Amino acid sequence: MRITVLGASGMAGTAVVNEALSRGHWVMAVSRKRGHRAGARLTSCLLDVADVEGVAGLLKDSDAAVVALRPPAGHESDLARLTTAVLQAASRSRTPVLIIGGAAVLSSPTDPSTLAIDDPTIVPPAWRDVARASLDQFRACQAHSYKAWVYLSPPAIFGPGEVTGSYRRGTTTLLRDAHGESRISPEDLALAVVDELEHPGGEQHITVVAAEAGDSDPGRQEHVGDPEGS
Repeated sequence: MRITVLGASGMAGTAVVNEALSRGHWVMAVSRKRGHRAGARLTSCLLDVADVEGVAGLLKDSDAAVVALRPPAGHESDLARLTTAVLQAASRSRTPVLIIGGAAVLSSPTDPSTLAIDDPTIVPPAWRDVARASLDQFRACQAHSYKAWVYLSPPAIFGPGEVTGSYRRGTTTLLRDAHGESRISPEDLALAVVDELEHPGGEQHITVVAAEAGDSDPGRQEHVGDPEGS
């Protein structure tokens, strides 16, 4: 596949670039300020994703795009606008888009009628601005006329940590492991991203959580439904 990764220099984007390359895909790594070093199947491009014409030019030769954007602190509100620009660009070439978003839009596992952003046990007040940005991003996707997108919500905690080599997958409800933790490393999230690109599951909103060591064979994904049958 020819995969364009937008926001390729960030934590999530870098992991996706590395995972896609490890599976033999061709990658266009797009970032605004810092480029990747070019390789045999890796091309680097400096571009502001707000440039619809520029992004459209890249996507016309891509089989899929991954949006891994994380605006700097104080500019979280830019996320919805930038994602809308990518969808507008992708619509011209009908390129499928996978958006790495946020957990705020998931339902609480203890109360399906409550979003994670409104559950302080999941989203503490200090995280609320970032959570609000991802909620606005998701709503911008829903409102857009181009529908060939998948929104991937990480679990509550997404950051450096244990790499298990596997994950569990759900749809619209936050997932937790047997110890009640909801977390995943960038490397394990990247597994889920590239798996979805290679073998689309058909859902427009998905989530994942790290599988516990010993729960499954390394590299094997475990697909699960949402808790409580929601």
